[in-house]
Amino acid sequence: MLVTALSAFVRRRGLHLHQSTQNRFIEEVVRQEVKMFPEQALRELIANALVHQDFLATGTSVMIDMYSDRIEISNPGIPPIKVERFIDENRSRNEQLAKLMRIFGICEEKGSGIDKVVSAAEMFQLPAPDFRVGDTRTTAVLFAHQDFADMSKSDRIRACYQHCCLLYVSNQRMSNQALRERFRLSESQAANVSYIIGFTKEAGLIKADESESTSTRYARYLPFWA
Repeated sequence: MLVTALSAFVRRRGLHLHQSTQNRFIEEVVRQEVKMFPEQALRELIANALVHQDFLATGTSVMIDMYSDRIEISNPGIPPIKVERFIDENRSRNEQLAKLMRIFGICEEKGSGIDKVVSAAEMFQLPAPDFRVGDTRTTAVLFAHQDFADMSKSDRIRACYQHCCLLYVSNQRMSNQALRERFRLSESQAANVSYIIGFTKEAGLIKADESESTSTRYARYLPFWA
């Protein structure tokens, strides 16, 4: 249903929906198709773009750009909160539209849509979604699967920060082990994860939980704003 609705939306906007949003593989002579992007994440991001668009902006609208390795969903307008706080805070630009979409079950009741996007990306072992603010538009980028070895330093830092935020709003704390599990890495790669945590701390995005053990092995981490 979502693919059909998305296709209709794209056609109305005069865009082209590429068929690269599916991965195909053959097992025991039977071809199977595995969705490249989680449906829940797409639904939440599209609903979010519709709810938070600036209707006073002229000559522009919500846009969905699809590529072989990512989907970009953007809306006119600058968000009322910083992108670093998308996971733990929410402020709707169009409250009446948001209320209507909640009644229809299209978007979240408590503003937890971005939490679900990040969680779905982790479950599908995708790079962390990227939220970008330009001069007139806000863009959410959902990436296709990428092996850990191929992720850039910024990709890993963004994933570390988002995972830390996701755990914090669930009343949990991030540890080396928790981040290893997010990246699907073995215990022998704990040192690599420690480097990522260190880089994310240097970027000012996370901090050590002083109420927990100060030992590097058992250290726990919080978002910078906690």
